[in-house]
Amino acid sequence: MDRIAPRFARYEPLRHAGELMAGMVSGLDRKNCWTIAEHRGDTTPDGLQHLLARASWDADAVRDDPRDYIVDAFGDPGAILVVDETGDVKKGVHSVGVQRQYSGTAGRVENSQMAVYLTYAAPRGHALIDRALYLPRSWADDHDRCADAGIPADKRGFATKPTLAVTLIDRAVAARVPAGWVAGDEVYGADPRLRAAIRGHGLGYVMAVAANRRVPTHAGPIRVDALPALIPAHAWQTHSAGAGALTVNEFRRLFDALLLVTHRTLASLLAWSRWRRRHQYRARQSQYRQREHQ
Repeated sequence: MDRIAPRFARYEPLRHAGELMAGMVSGLDRKNCWTIAEHRGDTTPDGLQHLLARASWDADAVRDDPRDYIVDAFGDPGAILVVDETGDVKKGVHSVGVQRQYSGTAGRVENSQMAVYLTYAAPRGHALIDRALYLPRSWADDHDRCADAGIPADKRGFATKPTLAVTLIDRAVAARVPAGWVAGDEVYGADPRLRAAIRGHGLGYVMAVAANRRVPTHAGPIRVDALPALIPAHAWQTHSAGAGALTVNEFRRLFDALLLVTHRTLASLLAWSRWRRRHQYRARQSQYRQREHQ
């Protein structure tokens, strides 16, 4: 809270901001002003509602303060900026941007509110550093509805999710957030303007695309799902995803060792035994850590 304290001119909004943050990271099943206020022992949510609807404070400046803290804590020039969206299922029709749309959180079309987020992923940690609310055309084209909801005039334009991702990446680069790569799913990998913007910042990217997307090669355009067949078998390598419960890797190695290899020397058997014991130990340790956090 010390980082964001200068953003509030009065103590009361700052106190309510701290209460709101504590409620958002609590174990409450539903998190809104009413449930958080009750969790805090307050009889009404008036203080939290005043903070969000009428109090004077700079939300964008408060957004940037944790980002700077995260960069100070574990910034790395090889870090990855991950763009992704998430949805919050809503019951009513008054939450800004709400409409029936596909929500990955629900796994189906729901009455929901969508936002695009930017995650900073570095070797020493990862955290969200930015966000942008998605305003569907049904909202952006309805100026009266936007005005009634209190959306500032300069925030009412329609922008696709990849366009919002460009804005988030631009802000990170402008703030000198150290990073080397951008990652995203098919929603973002399919947008050429987003990919061009990333290249313009001198960043690499790894993004999913649809299997039927055609990409240029020396032999001409070809579908991406046909590319693996063009790569010779000796060019493929197997890499560990890191320490953890490597039971799938162990099963594959066991299958290869027992069913595919017909001639084994004593040295190879000893090597396999050492490999199996090492990864069984990792699997057990990972399981113990998971139990500790349950």
